[in-house]
Amino acid sequence: MAEEERTTYVLVDGENIDATLGGAILGRRPRPEERPRWERLLQFAEERWGQPASGLFFLAANNDLPMTFVQALLAMDYRPVPLSGAAGEKVVDIAIQRTLVELRHRDADVLLVSNDGDFVEQVGDVLDGRRVGVVGFGEFRNSAFAPMVEQGLEVFDLEYDVRAFNERLPRVRIIPIAEFDPAQFL
Repeated sequence: MAEEERTTYVLVDGENIDATLGGAILGRRPRPEERPRWERLLQFAEERWGQPASGLFFLAANNDLPMTFVQALLAMDYRPVPLSGAAGEKVVDIAIQRTLVELRHRDADVLLVSNDGDFVEQVGDVLDGRRVGVVGFGEFRNSAFAPMVEQGLEVFDLEYDVRAFNERLPRVRIIPIAEFDPAQFL
């Protein structure tokens, strides 16, 4: 029997990324062309760690399942995880936390796509020798992830590292001098 190839599980907190993009970066609801190209994220994960990536896209869908978006996710090889719960219940956060706990029992790597600090404890628990990364917007990533870098946590920026956007976002970030291009400011 052939040994099964190791997998990277890409756990997407789409609500968190969308809220950060719309509320903190753009200051308005993102237009379709301003949203991440999610297929690039799976490609990034596969290329970065040299193994297949399995994408799970968590959605709060209490009363309505956005079928057009679900079909698009399926076409990009994501597995949509539509969730419902009681009013005020953070179903996406609960589901991602439970998934991270379950992944402790599997021989797999993890890439969490969120800026949310609600996952710090579970991310810390899977930092047990496997490859673990957090993808989001660096300036909005919860600071509790920072000390985990010394334990092996890899951090990636959705725009700058993954290159998930077709258009440059209006972000302000600290620029390493080696990357500074004055033409971008003129």
